[in-house]
Amino acid sequence: MEYILKTRDLTKKYKTHTAVDGISISLKKGEIYGFLGQNGAGKTTTIRMIMGLIKPTSGRIELFGENAESSRKAAFERIGSMIEIPGFYPNLTAAENLDIHRRMMGMGNKESIEESLEQAGLLDARNKRVKNFSLGMKQRLGIARSLLHHPDLLILDEPTNGLDPAGIKEVRQLVMDLASKRNIGVLVSSHILSEVQQMATKLGIVHHGRLVEEIEQQALQMKNRHCVEFKVSNDREAVMLLEQKLGIYDYSVPEPGVVRVFEKLSDSAVINRLLVENRVDVGEITMLRETLEDYFLSLTGGDLSA
Repeated sequence: MEYILKTRDLTKKYKTHTAVDGISISLKKGEIYGFLGQNGAGKTTTIRMIMGLIKPTSGRIELFGENAESSRKAAFERIGSMIEIPGFYPNLTAAENLDIHRRMMGMGNKESIEESLEQAGLLDARNKRVKNFSLGMKQRLGIARSLLHHPDLLILDEPTNGLDPAGIKEVRQLVMDLASKRNIGVLVSSHILSEVQQMATKLGIVHHGRLVEEIEQQALQMKNRHCVEFKVSNDREAVMLLEQKLGIYDYSVPEPGVVRVFEKLSDSAVINRLLVENRVDVGEITMLRETLEDYFLSLTGGDLSA
């Protein structure tokens, strides 16, 4: 299957500041690529370069197997995007707003309006004025607008930003349906770790402008392992005892006073007794599975800041 999007060593520098540093990502049709990172990590700058809104300092962008610099016009006819909060004429209906955009961009026919609204789950609201839409409905209308010309690639920058849980669920389900039922490739950026985990089939984790990991969802599940978590009074003493007395080396200290053990899980009682006998108080013992947030923290050195 051909890649519909590839970047190779994509870099953007502003004088002494490097906003994007050698990012290489790849996306096929039907995939949802979760572009994950905190605000300021370089996600939006990368997307703007892909969309031709800013020029890369160096690197290469390929769209549908062609160099984007030489085939951008033809490629953009196959790309839909929502990069910022979508703006609409509030006193016009959803259908009227889409019709204005369709005519301005010279795309499709009137039937495409109904199709796009149906795909976005807004067909019943087509004659409703946009000023009466919730924020989630406006986000879905923005996605409907990006679908008017039946794109093969959809690029969404923080599509669930500011939404309530119900709105987030609606947008998430829409994106998943577009990928699975319409075979559209979707690049979706977000700083909401749990949201990306539920949506994406592939993830790229970006931190301070660098891609620190690109991983398939199935491979990520293998990394998010079961463990026993001990809340202790002295984590340094605890890990020393684990190593010296029990030969346990597969552990982590995600935060002060917390030790996670990934081996010999059935020996939690033995570990607890060892700690208590050596004057390390144990406040709580929990069996859990690490999450995408835990994995993100391990890759970024515990730094969740932008």
